[in-house]
Amino acid sequence: MAIPLMIRRDPVIAGAFARRVALAVAGPLKAISIRCVQLNVGLRCSLTCRNCHVESSPRRREEMSWETMQLALTAARKVRAATIDITGGEPELHPQFRKLVQAARKIDLQVIVRTNLTILLKPPYTQLPVFFKKHRVRLVASLPSYEEEVVDQQRGRGVYRDSIRAMKELNAIGYGIDPTLPLDLIHNPVGTALPRPQSTLERDYKRELDIRHGLRFTQLFTVTNMPVGRFQRALEQEGKAFGYAEKLQTGFNPDTLDGLMCRHQLHVSWDGTLHDCDFNCAMEIGVGKETPGNIRDFDPTTYLQRKINCADHCFGCTAWRGSSFGGALV
Repeated sequence: MAIPLMIRRDPVIAGAFARRVALAVAGPLKAISIRCVQLNVGLRCSLTCRNCHVESSPRRREEMSWETMQLALTAARKVRAATIDITGGEPELHPQFRKLVQAARKIDLQVIVRTNLTILLKPPYTQLPVFFKKHRVRLVASLPSYEEEVVDQQRGRGVYRDSIRAMKELNAIGYGIDPTLPLDLIHNPVGTALPRPQSTLERDYKRELDIRHGLRFTQLFTVTNMPVGRFQRALEQEGKAFGYAEKLQTGFNPDTLDGLMCRHQLHVSWDGTLHDCDFNCAMEIGVGKETPGNIRDFDPTTYLQRKINCADHCFGCTAWRGSSFGGALV
């Protein structure tokens, strides 16, 4: 297991985003609730996507211990969260993945698994769809476009075809068709474009995937590319970082602030560190000093009263219609 990172816990609020928030809400951004416990269980992935904010790849070895998973489930029960959201990396690669899902379902938590789809075609993971169905797991799958060229450009050659094959297998057992087996898709645009309206794009996806492949899915979520990790480095190499940052700042929408995911979740990274969101995790920005910084010392009261540690990458979640792992905010 990799050595834990040195996480910054100082307030990261001396920037343009904090000033815009202060004008909109007459103070700093604060937590509201804990509806969901999100676990980033590790950074290993079979893909190396160009826009990955946590920079996952087959070479990464960071992974969450079973002890940390148990502490997170205990915290979820303590705060009466409804959902556990399992992400990575590629969470299915974690050796304790099935055990975690079973433990979460045993205490009546809804389970979301964020999958790249392609893993479901590779032994020994080909039986996972049946496992998911048995435990009524909600699947959220990355498919940045219904166009093959766009997906392969962003995620790697052949990923589109493998994703379609995996979706067909999921459809065959009811995912995306049976209302109790949701299969949601994540769209993020190529390059510096902002997502089109979510409802319009969902109609396009449903029409095109049905016509081209006879596929069904439940919902489409649009996600803005965050200026973090690989995507930010690509922007810098192409000389587009300043222009993209300016676009996000110009698009700031105060109506998105109530729904920001950082205000409604407990985020636990692979080493147990607490963050306000997965993007702050990627930036190595921990929660503020007013609350314990590791799940082993979790305190619901101070966590719910905390100020969100913001930085200017947060404009990505508030631009235009907003963005979260659950899609557009307004």
